[in-house]
Amino acid sequence: MMSNLFSLNFLAKSLSFFRVKLPNYSFNRNRWNKGYLLGFLNLHLVDYPTPVCLSYAWSFGSLAGICLVIQILSGVLLSIHYVADMQHAFQSVQHIMRDVPNGWLIRYTHANGASMFFIVLYCHIFRGLYYGSYMKPRQMLWCSGVILFLLVMGTAFTGYVLPWGQMSFWGATVITSMVTVLPGGQTIVEWIWGGYTVNNPPTLKRFYSVHFALPFVISGMTIIHLALLHRVGSSSPIGSDTGVDDIPFYPYYFAKDLFALNCFLLVFATFVLLFPDVLNHPDNYIPADPMETPKQLVPEWYFLPFYAILRSIPHKAGGISAMGGAILVLFLIPFTYTGYVRNTTYRPLFKIFYWFLVSDFLALFYIGQAPIEDQYITLGQYAAAYYYLFFIVIVPLVGLIENKLVFYRVKEEKKANKNIV
Repeated sequence: MMSNLFSLNFLAKSLSFFRVKLPNYSFNRNRWNKGYLLGFLNLHLVDYPTPVCLSYAWSFGSLAGICLVIQILSGVLLSIHYVADMQHAFQSVQHIMRDVPNGWLIRYTHANGASMFFIVLYCHIFRGLYYGSYMKPRQMLWCSGVILFLLVMGTAFTGYVLPWGQMSFWGATVITSMVTVLPGGQTIVEWIWGGYTVNNPPTLKRFYSVHFALPFVISGMTIIHLALLHRVGSSSPIGSDTGVDDIPFYPYYFAKDLFALNCFLLVFATFVLLFPDVLNHPDNYIPADPMETPKQLVPEWYFLPFYAILRSIPHKAGGISAMGGAILVLFLIPFTYTGYVRNTTYRPLFKIFYWFLVSDFLALFYIGQAPIEDQYITLGQYAAAYYYLFFIVIVPLVGLIENKLVFYRVKEEKKANKNIV
């Protein structure tokens, strides 16, 4: 008995060196791991207060982090064998696919991982729109997420150029040429190209450098995003921020996210092992040829909605502005929303417009890959108009209407109570 007490006393004294005072949350009181590092991990991963009613829709955030890790690891492995040279880039990719042991698996994991990343991100964004995750006090959290989305899009574009196939070459030519709408744009484009055309030796090296560096910028921005999240806490389906129903993240949501991860990996493995090219354009298996333009020039599928907006505007500068504004308009919604209710489930009027937005966004996917014909251009203009109308007009207007209805109901009930008295 005395030996056991001595052992426990010695253990307590040994651990006291690592202790630090932490906030006295109700489920953090009886913890031994209060050291700086262990306490930080415990506070933000194990005993992090989480609303009890979160659904699987909240698992898309953690899945986005998993996608980022997969992309970084597979990208580093690919960079060992990839050659950022116009004469050898395409052949180096084929060398990875054919000669490097398991190179095909690494390359398909990275290529399809980009598509999985965007699927998760789009689901994460639309979940935030549905449950009002942009409302006070989470405005900065939402804006940091939009910045992350922009960084991921930049990384995806620069990565799409690296195989140096037909779509890579012409995609780089078209996208970089958009800079010419700016004052002094031609000088900027020549600086990006490192010459007078995209077909210059420095061009691919610069895209490769940017593509390699951006994921680490995204990692840093992700830490900021998580810090902002943990400062205000997760939103919930019922829109409550009281914290009275919070539970520790571990083991409840750890198990839930683990199940979501297993489902995600099952879908991911299906694409990588069974349908590795279904999300990629076949023309990119043709070496880049500056003398031959593809019959239909389209970007990767995850850029199609914004490409549809671009080509629906007949004016070059107007189309480019509309395409860029389609992403930047997401910054407005935390500051233009005028209502008080978070969850769209309790907002029947807004719910109609929300599902119209989802349908509109899916229609833009289809329009982006459709032939450039009058009917698709007209349809794209209507779809782009509704997209902008939703964020600039519908969101604040519906909030005002809901406020009027709620306050009118309250006034009527007060009058009825006075008459009863």
